[in-house]
Amino acid sequence: MSEKRVTFASKIGIVAAAAGSAVGLGNIWRFPSQTADGGGAIFILVYIGCILFFGIPLMVSEFVVGRASRANTAGAFHKLAPGTQWKWVGRLGVLTGFVIMGFYMVVCGWTLDYFFQSLSGNLHGVTDFSGNFNTLLGNPLRQIGWMILFTLLTAFFILSGVKKGIEQSAKILMPVLFLLLMILAIRSVLLEGSAQGLNFLFKPSMEHVKPTLFLDAMGQAFFSLSIGMGCMITYGSYFNNDINFTKTAIQVSLLDSLVAILAGIIIFPSAFALTANPGTIANELVAGGPGLLFITLPELFNQMPLSMVWATLFFCLLSVAALTSTISLMEVVTVYLHEEYPLSRRKSTLLVSIGVIILGVISSLSAPFFNILDVASAKFMLPLGGFFISLFVGWYLDKQLVYAQLTNEGTLKQSVWFLKIYIILLRYVAPIAILAIFIYGLTG
Repeated sequence: MSEKRVTFASKIGIVAAAAGSAVGLGNIWRFPSQTADGGGAIFILVYIGCILFFGIPLMVSEFVVGRASRANTAGAFHKLAPGTQWKWVGRLGVLTGFVIMGFYMVVCGWTLDYFFQSLSGNLHGVTDFSGNFNTLLGNPLRQIGWMILFTLLTAFFILSGVKKGIEQSAKILMPVLFLLLMILAIRSVLLEGSAQGLNFLFKPSMEHVKPTLFLDAMGQAFFSLSIGMGCMITYGSYFNNDINFTKTAIQVSLLDSLVAILAGIIIFPSAFALTANPGTIANELVAGGPGLLFITLPELFNQMPLSMVWATLFFCLLSVAALTSTISLMEVVTVYLHEEYPLSRRKSTLLVSIGVIILGVISSLSAPFFNILDVASAKFMLPLGGFFISLFVGWYLDKQLVYAQLTNEGTLKQSVWFLKIYIILLRYVAPIAILAIFIYGLTG
């Protein structure tokens, strides 16, 4: 299987696909809000530290598991640890990806709805933006329709395969994403009064520092980099033998963090420049979530000249960011069915799409069910996945195998001390940190 397995065609495609998997709606509403609520620049510095010491090593670990096995997320653990219970870690990753899609596709549907509202000019005529969003939430058929459309759009790229679907879409969507980010960020900074928003976002503020700052930053790092949901293991299995894991993980992390920071530069300066009540807007920005994207920001965009243009660009940005992440999530589950049962890629994609739509319909009809999927994946499944992956690579896998993957069978110059530090992080530091997140999630 390993010799026949398809691989990405280029290094640019690999970085674009992996970065696309990491970039999602969480970068655009969660990171800026976490930053504002965690002391501005203080949170950013702690977040970068978490990326360096936990996020990148864990991403590299998933790459190692993927390429060493040349198999899907569940099959990877079965192949590298035959006859053991490690197979359940891989199955957990597949299940996590499926559960996340069950509610995430609903939110993605909201982005499409608002994109077309903006494009048609209907959003420009809205006076009650809270009521407009509540109207969407109160219309299950409308939500379900957009959710199904987004699911089918994602399935289209999965059906097209690894090279023509996933890689080619990433090469197109990621440059579009960054172009939209730059246009909107420049427009936001040029608004009169934008300096107050930049100050609120980037100025170190001990007043907003919380005891949970470190855990919040670490949780955001894992969530943002798609750790523990099988995406990086699956994509790692498509890597060529000459790919430098460490370099790729650093590049992906930089791009992912850049998207998050640019999102903050779009949101905060425009919010402070356009609001008549800075005190209230600060609280809304810190709260984040769907209310920020679908109530607060559309209301602010409506006050700008050419509001229809800026709102359309923003919700196009959201839709693109959402699509790059749903493609990776659907691929995790699809390739699992394709290889483990086995089914054709077409049948696997169809079954996954039907399953996601069923979960999405229930999530659209039931807010408690939506919240259960959200909490279960974020607070339980993702931390557990990252925890066991760090133990698997740090303790179970033979060090010579890990070193061979990190050095591409000795063709890359990686010193012995690098391997030692990497193993220490995986064996001791990362598991303790992830366990802290997990406990915090249970008690928080």
